[in-house]
Amino acid sequence: MTRIFDERGRNIPVTVIEAGPCYVTQIKTDETDGYTAVQVGFDEVREKVITKPELGHLKGAGKVLRTLKEFRLDEVGSLKVGDEVHVDIFKKGDMISVTGKSKGKGFQGTVKRHNFSGGPKSHGQKDRLRAPGSIGASSSPSRVWKGMRMSGQMGNENVTVRNIEVVEIRPDKNILLVRGSVPGSRNGILHIVKGEEMS
Repeated sequence: MTRIFDERGRNIPVTVIEAGPCYVTQIKTDETDGYTAVQVGFDEVREKVITKPELGHLKGAGKVLRTLKEFRLDEVGSLKVGDEVHVDIFKKGDMISVTGKSKGKGFQGTVKRHNFSGGPKSHGQKDRLRAPGSIGASSSPSRVWKGMRMSGQMGNENVTVRNIEVVEIRPDKNILLVRGSVPGSRNGILHIVKGEEMS
């Protein structure tokens, strides 16, 4: 993240995203696959990084790409395998949805994971300050209900943030500047969607 200043001198927090170039790796149609979609790839790598079946799949695109993502469309239009998709499909002021994998925080207790208040901080409390408290009923139903908020894995899951504004586009470097933060850590992979279109 960084910040830029608009024409009125206001400070705008932005996230800088490298959004391309992406390459069309597969076209799916109603006749062959039962639905219409475009598969695009990003992050060009060496051949030894991916498997031979993946290499065969990417042969038509002419690029060795690490990340593939499929976008459903009403119609494919003039797109064909091997075409490049650049950041200029967006424009300033567009509202987009960004999906990424959130930062993994490991196994966490209920106070951190679910914002529990913990036990009373009075005398007589031994090692109960951050305990979850009672989790079940008595003889009926004699079990713990499914879905109770308890300790466990925190983070490392897909998160989508909707209605993020595109503040600026820099087509020469395929850079997209969006207002605010996006899910995930630095150098993470993001999926960007504008409405029902491909991104």
